[in-house]
Amino acid sequence: QVQLVESGGGLVQAGGSLRLSCAASGRTFSSYAMGWFRQAPGKEREFVAAISRSGGSTYYADSVKGRFTISRDNAKNTVYLQMNSLKPEDTAVYYCAAGLWAPAGPYDYWGQGTQVTVSS
Repeated sequence: QVQLVESGGGLVQAGGSLRLSCAASGRTFSSYAMGWFRQAPGKEREFVAAISRSGGSTYYADSVKGRFTISRDNAKNTVYLQMNSLKPEDTAVYYCAAGLWAPAGPYDYWGQGTQVTVSS
């Protein structure tokens, strides 16, 4: 079992940056691929980024490629999402998830989410 807790969300102006963190409990963090997903009001949840167990491979949605960077620190049981050049359309609740394979998953464990709001 893995418990995930996101942090780092907030309100930022367009063009600004935020870094999300997702802290995982348990000693098996490095056994999981990790992903970030987001859900905007009235929309379905969508894939944002994923990283392999070792951190050697990363994957991004086209909409965030070149602006967002996913990384992980297995010693700290934490995965990060650095978000630069934020746009109003990035506004959503962001969730981290743990799963078997990046990027396809399946993702079995989910955090509670953190709100990101980008003002124009």
